[in-house]
Amino acid sequence: MDFLAEARWSPYLVGIGIGILSWLTFLISQKPLACSTTFAKSSGMIERALRGKKVADKPYYKEIKLDIDWQFMLVIGIIIGALVSALLSGDFKLQWVPSLWATTFGGAILPRFIGALVGGIFIGFGARWADGCTSGHGISGTMQLAVSSWISAICFFIGGIITAQIIF
Repeated sequence: MDFLAEARWSPYLVGIGIGILSWLTFLISQKPLACSTTFAKSSGMIERALRGKKVADKPYYKEIKLDIDWQFMLVIGIIIGALVSALLSGDFKLQWVPSLWATTFGGAILPRFIGALVGGIFIGFGARWADGCTSGHGISGTMQLAVSSWISAICFFIGGIITAQIIF
């Protein structure tokens, strides 16, 4: 159990773990492993809290239903698991500007916040437009040999490599 205290885990072991989790997800829920819909549901739940029940009448929310399901709990588990992992490894620290960002762009908080916000909006828009996120397409879809997911996964890598070259 010493591996739980490591700051970086083997990508091969993590990949195997994600693969096993994907199999179990299909076996138990008959649905693919994914999480981007949870963020759309969360925004709908926030809107429902502010505007009332008429939000559920929107066509998109009729399709995805504004409820807390296993995918919602998966996202909560990812957040809690990341926190526990960082605490166990001693790698946890609160920081507004990561050192890699600061090296390239400086230590100012506002540009980092704007970059994260704009990046998050693009990721959310892309995930809804592609009808899935990196876990939905890149893990579950490719495991099912879906052509659209393989194209998406290739585009994720191309976009990630280009972005990394531009930023870092």
